Amino acid sequence: MKLIGAFFQLIRWQNLLFIALTQLLYYYCIYWPLIHIDRSIQLFWLISASVLIAAAGYIINDYFDLNIDLINKPDKNVFVKRINRRWAIIWHFILSFVGIVITAIAVGIEKWYLITANIGCVALLWVYSTSFKKRMLIGNVIISLLTSWTVLILFFAFTEPRHAYTLINPVIVRLFRITFLYAGFAFVISLMREAIKDMEDMEGDTRYGCKTLPIVAGTRSTKIYVTVWNIVLLGSVSVLQLYIMQFRWWFAILYCIVFIIIPLVMLQRKLFNAFKPKEFRYLSNLTKLIMLTGIISMIFFKIYF
Repeated sequence: MKLIGAFFQLIRWQNLLFIALTQLLYYYCIYWPLIHIDRSIQLFWLISASVLIAAAGYIINDYFDLNIDLINKPDKNVFVKRINRRWAIIWHFILSFVGIVITAIAVGIEKWYLITANIGCVALLWVYSTSFKKRMLIGNVIISLLTSWTVLILFFAFTEPRHAYTLINPVIVRLFRITFLYAGFAFVISLMREAIKDMEDMEGDTRYGCKTLPIVAGTRSTKIYVTVWNIVLLGSVSVLQLYIMQFRWWFAILYCIVFIIIPLVMLQRKLFNAFKPKEFRYLSNLTKLIMLTGIISMIFFKIYF
C-alpha cells in the first residue's frame, strides 16, 4: 500500500484530478450548451490521454530533479525510500505511449495534427525536465502553454478550427472566444505560479546551476514580473465583468469579484512582503486556488446559456 501511495504522490494525483475537472467542466458547461452534439465517448478518451501524458510528465520531472528536490522538498521526494528510479523511467515511457495511442483513438487519423501535438507535449515535458526548466523563463512558458492546451485540445478535437475564423457559424465563433478566454487565463496564471515557485526553490536551484529568473535577475525583478502579469489578469477579468453586466449575470459577477479578483489583489499585497520559501509556497498555493476558482466559473455559462 505504501508503494501505491508513493506512486500516486509521484504522479501528482491532485493535479491530474484538476486536469480532468477542467476538461469535464469545459465540455458540460461550455461545449454542450452551445453545440448539442454528444461527444462524451471522445471526451473520455481525451481526458484519459491528458491525464496519462501529464502523469508521465510529473514522473520524468521528479526523475531528473532528484538532487534539487532533496534540498527544496526533502519530505516530498519518493525516490529515496519507496520507488526505484529505473521503474520510474519505465512508467514514464509506458504512460506516454498509452497517452499517445489513446489520443489517436479519440481524434482519429483525420485529425493527425492533434496526435502530433500530444507527441510534442510528451517531447516538451522531457526537454523541460532535462534542460529548459533550468533556463530563465523558457521553462515557465512551456508549462504555461501545456496548461492552456488542456482546454484547447478539446476545442480542436470537437470542432473544425477554420470555422472559427469565419462568420458562417456564429455559435462556433462564440465557442472559440470562450475557449481562448479560459486558455489565456490558464496561461497567465500559470506563468505567475511558475515564477513564484522559482522563488520558492531558489536554494536548490542555485546549488545545481539553474538559471531561473530569480537567480539571474533577483527576487525583486521576479516580483515585478509577476506583478505585471497580475495587472494584466486583473485588468482583463475586470473588463470582462463590465462587459457581462449588459447581460445581467449578477451571480457570475459577484463570484468573479469574490473568488478571483479579491484573491488576486490579496496575492499582490502579500507578494512584496514574501521572502521565505514557506511564504512563496503559500503564494503558489494561492495562485493554484485562483486557477481552480477561475475554471469553476465555467459553471455560469451552463446556467446562463
